[in-house]
This record gives sequence, C-alpha cells and structure tokens, in this order.
Amino acid sequence: MDPLVSVIIPVYNSEKYLRSAVESVLQQTYKNIELILVDDGSTDDSPVIAQSLAAENVKVFHQPNCGASVARNKGLDEARGEYIQFLDADDLIGPEKIELQLKLLQQKPGYVCTCSTVYFIDNEDFSELQPSPHWIAEGSEDPVDFLIKLYGGALIGPQYGGMVPIHSWLCPRIVLDRAGKWNEKVSVDDDGEYFCRVILASKGIIHADRGICYYRKYADSKSLSSWRNERAYRSKVKAIDLKFDHLRNSDANMVVLNRVFARLYKCAEIDTYPQFKELSAYAGKMSDKLGKVPSQYQAGPLSTFLSKIFGWRLMRRLDYYRHGK
Repeated sequence: MDPLVSVIIPVYNSEKYLRSAVESVLQQTYKNIELILVDDGSTDDSPVIAQSLAAENVKVFHQPNCGASVARNKGLDEARGEYIQFLDADDLIGPEKIELQLKLLQQKPGYVCTCSTVYFIDNEDFSELQPSPHWIAEGSEDPVDFLIKLYGGALIGPQYGGMVPIHSWLCPRIVLDRAGKWNEKVSVDDDGEYFCRVILASKGIIHADRGICYYRKYADSKSLSSWRNERAYRSKVKAIDLKFDHLRNSDANMVVLNRVFARLYKCAEIDTYPQFKELSAYAGKMSDKLGKVPSQYQAGPLSTFLSKIFGWRLMRRLDYYRHGK
C-alpha cells in the first residue's frame, strides 16, 4: 500500500479561496491522501463551503476561533497519515508536489522535503509564472547549518536568507512527533518557530526541484504577518526568543549564532520603536547582550542616510509620526 498523506488546512474566513485550495489537493497525481479541514470559528461562508466539500477522504471539523496553531494541532490529532502536508486556505500546491516529494522522502527516512515556490499577487494569473532560483534547492545534511543560513541571510553569504512557506514542506509524521505540537501562544511567525523545531528533529533537508507550491501575497497587507499591532510584534519577538533557545541547545557555533540573533533582535528593536517602547527596549537589550551590530535601519533614501548622522531612533520617531508605522 502507498503510504497515507494527511493534508491539514486551517480555515478562517477564507470563502473566496477555500475551494481552490481544496481542488489543488484533490487534483494531486498522488491519490492516497486524506484532507482535514479545521474551521476556526469563521464568520463568513467558509464553514458552509467546507461542509459541502466533506467526503470519505475529506474530513471537516469546527472549533471556536482559537487561532491557526490550535487548528493545525486539531488537524494533527485527527490525522492518520505517515506524512503530513500543511496548507493555508488561501494558498495552493502544484499537482505533482506530493508525489515528487514523497518519492524522495521514501529514499531518505527521517528527512524533511521542500519544493520550489511561486509567489503571486492576489487575483494575478499565476499559471505561467515560474519559481525563482533559491538556495534551499541545495538541500542540507546539516539541519543547524540550514537554519543559520536561513536566519543569518547576508551575514552568512549573499545568497542566503529568505523564507520557506509552510506548504513548501512535506514531512514524515515521525519527525513532527519528535518536534512537538504547534505553539499555541505564538501567532505571527508561528510557522517559523514550529519548523525550526521540525528541522532540528530531522536528519536533513532534501528538495524536490519540480515540485511547486503557490504562495498568495496581498497588495493591501491583508496577511497576518503584516499586522503591526502589539500582539503581532510580541509574537514576532517571542518567536525569536524560542528559535534562539532551540538552536543554542543544539551543536550550533555560538559565536555565529549570537551574531545572527543579535541582528534579528536589533531589527525587532527598530520595528517596535517608538510605538511599543517596552518591547523595543527588551529586543535592544537582547541584541546588545549577544553582540553589538549596526542599526540595520532601512527607510526612504533620505531617512536612511540621515539615520547614519542623527541616529536611527530620531529618524524612526520622525518616520513613525509622519507615516504611522
């Protein structure tokens, strides 16, 4: 028997996109799939649409609004598959993605697998778009080194950094069980914190070159990661704290690790100033503790230039009061 793959989709107010996401799963060339939809207290027609899609291989669950991490954990509790695919309700996966990744994972037990990503703007025709080259296609036999390159970016090399979307991954359930459940106290960057643990629990990362996932972006900053309220920023900083803890308990080179996270904390210090001064002060203290780094202040050409003369705090205050962000 071909191994069962469980696809988990948290659903919240996704009536516009849900059918397309589900179709991208049901149209996979690999057929031994169960699809688990967890409605997270939607207030639009998403629950009705989800229920209309219920079938022998499509299970639908409903819960009060508790957040995507709680919904994904519910999906994991219900999943029977040997392999797990996470997918957000407004994204899609290419038809061969699961088949191509599964073939590689069966040859490399204990590894996790990525694929290429096509980024597109909402309502854009993405059918002819091609993924851009990305360093993750190299794969890695060293999970710690992979994460250092991901978080360190240009500090490690000009080609590194970027992001790996949640639905790029296909993972053996046994690796996810070692990593633990989604952290339900983290909202923004919950996937970053979770997959940090997943990668560290794996033997390495492999890449399916011809597998594709499609990531929807919004011109109006609709997505959760673009929120700029205090809850979002606290979640971002909490995710940095947790990722640092996970990695310093590994065999990472602490000199490099401290340098990488000093920069991440410095960026958080700048992002949260002056709106959330207490949080900014915490991030700044952590950055200084790990090692002094340049301000990394980036704004318009004039503001960026003036920050080098007058300091980033003054220019950040001016930009915040001018633009409200």
